[in-house]
Amino acid sequence: MQRPPLRQAKTIDNVFNSAYWHLGQQDFTINEIRTKLERKTDNQQWIDTVLARLIEGGYLKSDFDFAVRYCELAFSNEIGIGAIRRKLQLRGVSATEIDTAIEQVMHEQTVDLFELATSRLLSRFENFYGTNIEKVYSQMTTKGFSRAEIDHALAQHPQRETLRSKLALKADKADLTTEIIKLFNKGKGKTLILQELKQRLIDVSDFEETLYQLTLTEHVDFYQSCKNELAKKRYNLADYKERSKAYAYLSRKGFGSDEIKEAMSLDNDAS
Repeated sequence: MQRPPLRQAKTIDNVFNSAYWHLGQQDFTINEIRTKLERKTDNQQWIDTVLARLIEGGYLKSDFDFAVRYCELAFSNEIGIGAIRRKLQLRGVSATEIDTAIEQVMHEQTVDLFELATSRLLSRFENFYGTNIEKVYSQMTTKGFSRAEIDHALAQHPQRETLRSKLALKADKADLTTEIIKLFNKGKGKTLILQELKQRLIDVSDFEETLYQLTLTEHVDFYQSCKNELAKKRYNLADYKERSKAYAYLSRKGFGSDEIKEAMSLDNDAS
């Protein structure tokens, strides 16, 4: 729904009233108030006069004073300097004034960013059940903290051992038998299956026994699978170089030497 046009100022008093109303809601930079007043009137003389009197009367802060006040509030709310910089830049404050304001307030309040990050983490997370390490880093980064500051905060947290990655949480729910069959059906051999399961942090302590049971029930047959994978290619096994390429290909797929030799032998017999 389109916003109705703003009623235009008929006198300079209307411009003053508009400025006072906005500043009564929250602090604004000089440029932000100027932008709002330009929607109220196209009389630049009125706008300049109002801004000058607001600054003179202390109603409107200079960009530096605005940045200092913003930093004071941000640090008291456990916000890091990354977020402070981003917010002030969006509000039109120069990088030099932002950095000077941050430095001044950190000195006056003896702000330690590592302690600030630790305090925020402890106040937001009693433990880490129901979240994961990626979410924690994302939330802390959004609040302006650096990787080093977040690492420090996590190291101080008494429940840090309960924080796990998305991959680890997903691995906890994985069924070893199901995962082996899925990878086998994709034409992967034993060593590649084991490697991928480990990369996904799935518990493979029962891998050999599970695989043995799957072999007995004929859910898994690496000899046949190896032959099937070879059949998808068009290697000329009568040629030594082609034969070497075929062996290397099947080895990369995770098949063992006995499986590869039998597959290549069967192929020769068939031809």
